[in-house]
Amino acid sequence: MPDPVFLPLRNAISRFIKLNDADWQLLEPSLREKKLPKQSHFITEGKVEQEVGFLLDGNMRHYYTRDGEEKTTYFYFEGHFVSSYLSAITNTPSELTIEAMTDCRLIVFHYKDLQKLYDVSHTWERFGRLIAEYLAIGLEQRMVGLLMLSPEERYLDLLDGNKQKIIERIPQHYVSSYLGITPVSLSRIRARLLKK
Repeated sequence: MPDPVFLPLRNAISRFIKLNDADWQLLEPSLREKKLPKQSHFITEGKVEQEVGFLLDGNMRHYYTRDGEEKTTYFYFEGHFVSSYLSAITNTPSELTIEAMTDCRLIVFHYKDLQKLYDVSHTWERFGRLIAEYLAIGLEQRMVGLLMLSPEERYLDLLDGNKQKIIERIPQHYVSSYLGITPVSLSRIRARLLKK
């Protein structure tokens, strides 16, 4: 009998591939539940990271550190996959940190366990390709937003659809870092938009 705690992950994977019980049973023995307290790290800069997580509850923040300053580049919420994908694939130290902003609960497995499935299952190999494409699209959209949109346009983009969680659940100083502006600039943008 499949463990019901892992069902949200199976459903998320099924958005990418058609997953039968036999395929699922190849991965399920590698899965475990992990709890992270607020402000602890799931991924740590400078460490080789192999864990892939699927966030069940909570918020997480993805950031880089330069000259002692944290640059927030992404937020994770329930239903997101979480990893230092580059570190896992290349087996090199992670350049990013992923921090629990609240108490978090995840399903985790090692990237190497998934990689082994690529050799034994066409379904899992296809999943690997599709998740890589999904990540590439997300990275390009983020880069285009930073390069092509004004700070105000980037803020307005957060008010649309799924990204609205960022405005609702993330402290303003992290939102401003994500937008690439200072907290003062973000306050001015918000004040200007309220007058319109």
